[in-house]
Amino acid sequence: MNDPLRLGIAGLGTVGTGVVRIIRQKADLLAARAGRPVTISAVSARSRGKERGVPLDDYAWEDDPVALAQRDDVDIFVELMGGDDGPAKDATEAAIAAGKDVVTANKALLAHHGHALALAAEDAGRVIRFEAAVAGGIPVIKALTEGLAGNDMTRVMGVMNGTCNYILTRMQSAGLPYEDVFQEASDLGYLEADPQLDVGGIDAAHKLSLLAAIAFGCRVDFDAVQMEGIGAITIEDINHAADMGYRIKLLGVAQMTGRGLEQRMTPCLVPATSPLGQLEGGTNMVVLEGDNVEQIVLRGPGAGMGPTASAVTGDVMDIARGFRLPMFGQPARSLAQSQPATGGTPAPYYLRMSLTDKPGALAKVATALGDAGISINRMRQYDHSGPDAPVLIVTHKAGRADLDAALAALPGLGVVTDTPIALRIETV
Repeated sequence: MNDPLRLGIAGLGTVGTGVVRIIRQKADLLAARAGRPVTISAVSARSRGKERGVPLDDYAWEDDPVALAQRDDVDIFVELMGGDDGPAKDATEAAIAAGKDVVTANKALLAHHGHALALAAEDAGRVIRFEAAVAGGIPVIKALTEGLAGNDMTRVMGVMNGTCNYILTRMQSAGLPYEDVFQEASDLGYLEADPQLDVGGIDAAHKLSLLAAIAFGCRVDFDAVQMEGIGAITIEDINHAADMGYRIKLLGVAQMTGRGLEQRMTPCLVPATSPLGQLEGGTNMVVLEGDNVEQIVLRGPGAGMGPTASAVTGDVMDIARGFRLPMFGQPARSLAQSQPATGGTPAPYYLRMSLTDKPGALAKVATALGDAGISINRMRQYDHSGPDAPVLIVTHKAGRADLDAALAALPGLGVVTDTPIALRIETV
């Protein structure tokens, strides 16, 4: 049998310990499938004495992940520390310079520095693989770079943050307000240390930018992603959407248009009967659309020890088998800088606002929308006991710039008593 493939693992949190467990428990299976043993030479983490539930005495310990990345007995540097800079970036760059291949689950690092790292890896004759960085156990990177390589991709979209999907579906199933479910998610340990990474859409936007780069053959451009979190979604929005046959999801969408590349991670309404509409709890779903394959739907766990460690191990196995593919599916130097779209593709919108309960208030809003070129599809006013009347409007397809102009005009009407909420209705 060939010489073993030796790993150096930096980061022994949930995912890192999951990888150690798989390598230890499935050594014979991995060796049979890879054609060579897969072993661990050394590990690194912030705290050496912490109990992690897996034996680590068999491995050398490095306090410095850069030193780990440079060890002579490491063939693949497995970066599971996280963070878009600092030790993760330093150690990854050191590994490439030392002639190591890299496997990472770090979506933030790649969203911010992916193109530069891809160039460095290719110059050094190394590979970077990152299946675990997007949608956990779902093999979406592999699907795009390999299975769908014969397609011009037309759209990539999905629910890519399980915490947000948990909050939104829990609000609906339990009839609870956002604040209560946010606290529940925090108590259960679902939220990042900085909750805005989850509920602000940042984590999911990192993932979308990586998928867009692969799907449309361009450089990763996280700064061009339009982002909006779920903090403004109320239980009333959840219920109103359900009344109309929709569910609200934090939905990532990337598509190439004549105006440039659209990338947005925003709350949207999707049909309740669609695969995305039926997605519950912390599960992720990615929908891939190509000119030949039409539509592929991938569903599975987007986080957690087992699913994410499984994705890391899959990348290790590909390298063990000698499979070497450019990071974004084609040489980094062939990737052009994308042109961000100058305006979103027109779509219907859900508008929710409160109006003063007096004659002519609704007519003023309808006129303001019409003056901005926004056509109303349907409108509903709900029963109320206070001085303000909750109003729901669904528009026909409209450009976002026109809608923003209409929304900017509403406060001047003297009849709108709150900040209107506008959510895109996405065709699935």
